[in-house]
Amino acid sequence: MPSTTNPVDRPSEAVDVAQRYQRLERPLSYVVALLVGLVVGAAFLLFSLLQAVLVGLALGALVRIPVFRTSGTARLITDADPETVRADFAGATPPPLAFQWGIADAVHTTDDGATYEFSYLLGLRSTEMTVETRSNAPDGDPDGDIELLVTAGGRPWGTYTASIRQDDDHTVVDVDWTSDRRFGLRRLPQQFVAERYRADALAAQGYTVAERETSLLF
Repeated sequence: MPSTTNPVDRPSEAVDVAQRYQRLERPLSYVVALLVGLVVGAAFLLFSLLQAVLVGLALGALVRIPVFRTSGTARLITDADPETVRADFAGATPPPLAFQWGIADAVHTTDDGATYEFSYLLGLRSTEMTVETRSNAPDGDPDGDIELLVTAGGRPWGTYTASIRQDDDHTVVDVDWTSDRRFGLRRLPQQFVAERYRADALAAQGYTVAERETSLLF
């Protein structure tokens, strides 16, 4: 395990946006679970016990079995110089992961990136997300790509690649990402809400979204 250092201070405005995202995402996720429960309950009233059990199993599998992945591209514009941008993306709080470090219970730096700690179910369960940062640019070179390899609960979660370049009086960042695992349909509300707040989270960190495209892969 990489060694950790002191907890990290996070950009407060981006944390505020991430918390707004969480306040909307969680109720929507609960609504999905409630709807599934209501359908299963209705099945017990309308069908035989065996049929109702089969309906419950089918719905449970439908919302939990991994069926989709996400991928996308974005072009970000910022007034910050390339060195500052590289520091942002290579640091413990990379801009594309604001919804992760923004709602984490704690963020720690590691030898090659960062660790985000989460707790849920009233603190009864916990998990960690780790970010490993790789760069193909020589030391002192502000250009070049930065790759973020993200794992959650010890399993691959997603990969982000940021290409940084100077363009006149601003810096351009081209970001490509893909999820490294499939998710169940119960995660769709999370995806939709994230898209709603993504530009706000980036703007809070000084980045304007010039172009963006996201795909769901089934």
